[in-house]
Order: sequence, then structure tokens, then C-alpha cells
Amino acid sequence: MATATGPTLTRRDLNRALLARQLLLRRERRSAIETVRHLVAMQAQNPDPPYYGLWSRLDGFRAEDLARLVEQREVVRIANLRSTIHLVTADDCLPLRAFVQPALERGYAGNQGKRLGPHVDRDRLVATGRALVETEPRTFGELGVALEPTFPGTDLDALSMAIRTWVPLVQVPPRGVWGRSAKAAHTSAEHWLGSRATTAAERVDPQAYAERAVLRYVGAFGPASVADMQKWCGVTRLREVVDRILASDPDAMVPFRSEDGVQLYDLPDAPRPGGDVPAPARLLAEYDNVLLSHADRARILGDVDPAIVMTQNGIVLGAVLVDGFVVGRWRLQRPGPTDPTAVLAVTTLRRLLPAERTAVADEAVALLAFAVSGQPHDVRFAVAEEPEALVR
Repeated sequence: MATATGPTLTRRDLNRALLARQLLLRRERRSAIETVRHLVAMQAQNPDPPYYGLWSRLDGFRAEDLARLVEQREVVRIANLRSTIHLVTADDCLPLRAFVQPALERGYAGNQGKRLGPHVDRDRLVATGRALVETEPRTFGELGVALEPTFPGTDLDALSMAIRTWVPLVQVPPRGVWGRSAKAAHTSAEHWLGSRATTAAERVDPQAYAERAVLRYVGAFGPASVADMQKWCGVTRLREVVDRILASDPDAMVPFRSEDGVQLYDLPDAPRPGGDVPAPARLLAEYDNVLLSHADRARILGDVDPAIVMTQNGIVLGAVLVDGFVVGRWRLQRPGPTDPTAVLAVTTLRRLLPAERTAVADEAVALLAFAVSGQPHDVRFAVAEEPEALVR
């Protein structure tokens, strides 16, 4: 293994660089679509987290700013990075999906694909599934049932997940629109976005887009190692992409190394404010990519057990940041028929200092004002005596 080169960056240095790229050192005046584009993609299994993610980053963000983009087809919800649902711009939708396609196919082959059976003709299945979702948006359950007559005796889940894998399916509104509820119904990205998206995708060279995606990741999440890049997107062999970038332009990225001697790469002019820069308290949304996009998560988790925000069944909870690092989790309990008060419950691994508690409480009150405007609300703190108590 080659020895890492470049100046050494401490964990706190990496933390502050990450927070600066992620707009978490201070809220900025940017548009919602500009921010989604900057972040490349926002993880969005559930409808609300992207709204909280933008709220935590943008000064003056309103839920309707993103809801309007969803309704106007400027942003879409689609399976891409790590084979999970992400919110992306319409222009990034098809090129980014093509970039991660090998990872989606690998994941499907190792899971539902085993139940598809060798008798199913892939081209026929894809054509049939595409026609079905373009005729009428469908849930995966509906899609499997609609495919069954053409492919009798085949596992319905394997059929619908095959279409998810081989056809870029977007979730159509009202799914993903703030304040509205709907099952995830799908149509193809090409059908939903029309000629603008397909024309843009045709202009993109896959190899060039892979290089651009890596550079954009580094700009939003760096400094980063090759392992970090691969963790972010689920795509392998990115060392080859990095080598191509540097062979074409040796100044495109500059080298650094971590305290553990890992080789890191960064954009020359990207912000690296230094580990002594103050970091405000922040409440990260569920599934925020800040928590999920590095092989080495110590730059955001510090020394805490990941179980503080990551449950055994893959759920990633809202995280509480103090001094830039995760110290706990938060959960919003909306008003119910027996309790009209909305509660933001904060659970931390240690008792917060008075100034820390005040800063977190201020963020929590502001988040409640955003999420449940005009309704009674309260912030409640608890300390977990054992790490296991954080996993529910």
C-alpha cells in the first residue's frame, strides 16, 4: 500500500470541513434547488426528512419552497445512491442513476433477483413493466400483480423489484409533498420528466459524469478517501475514476492524509476552516447523508457508538450535533387526538452543559415552529443511561 501524502488533517479539521460543505456551520441564503444540486442527492426514504434537511441548512427556508419543486417536476424521488430513495434535481436524475446502475443491479442479483428465475426474459419484463407504469403510476404491490399474468408463477416482489432495478422509477406526487400523504406510486423518469431529462441524459458521457460525480461528492463531503466515495454511492472501482481525474488534470484535487494515515482528496479551493472554528448546535434530519456518506464516520460521530442514531433494522434517526459531533438523537411526536401538544424529544448520551442545552433547545423550538406552526409544542430532554436504550 502506498504511503499517504499531503498535510495531515485531524478529526476536528475533517469535521469542520464537512460542516462547512454541508452548510451546517451557518445557515445560508440559497435556493432549495441550488442546495439539492450542491448536495448531489438527499436521502429520502420518508417524505419529510429532505424538508428538515433543507431547514437545517438554509436561512428562511419554507416547506412550500421544496413542495413546489416536487410538484413542478424540478426535483424527483428515485432510487439511486446506495440503492435507496434520494431526492435529486431533474437534470441529475438520469445521469446519476446511470452512474449507480451497476450497484443497483448487484444489489438486486444478491436479493430478490434470486427468485426471478431463469425462465423470465429480461427485455420482455422491462418492456412490459415500463408500459404498465407509464400507462398509470403504480405502487410496487400493484405493479407485481399487474405483471403476474404475463409472467405466471414468478415471485411478485421479484418482478416489481426487477422493474425498480432496470427502469428508473420516480415516485409521483402527492408523495413527497409537505403536508400531504400518499403511498409511493411510480412511473418512469423518462415519462415523468419528458424530453428535457432524456435530452440532458443523452448529452452526458457516462465516464465524464462519473468523474464529475466524484468531484461533486468531494466538494460537498470532502476531504475524502476512495473508500469514502464508494460508501457514499455504493459504486465500486472508484480508484480508477480518481486516477483518470488526476491523469487528466493533476491539479483537480489536492492530497491530504488523516491522522490514521489514510489518503484523502479534496478540491483545491474547497473550504477547510480548521478544527478550532466554533460549530453551532444542529438537528440533522433522519437519514441525513452527513451520517452515511463516509467509510470513516468518526468525523461526525466522534467516539460514540453508531447505535445512538442507527438502529439494528437500518433506520437512521434524527441526530443532535453539539460542537459539530453527534451527542444524541431527536424525535418529533406530532399532536394526537388525546394530546394536542407537539413534542420534540431529545435523548443524549450525556447530560448537556447549560449552554449546550440552551443551544439545542433553541434549535428544537425553531424546528417545531417550522414543522407544526401555530400548534402547542414542547421540548423534552432525556439522558440515556445505557447505549442500548437508544435503540428502539
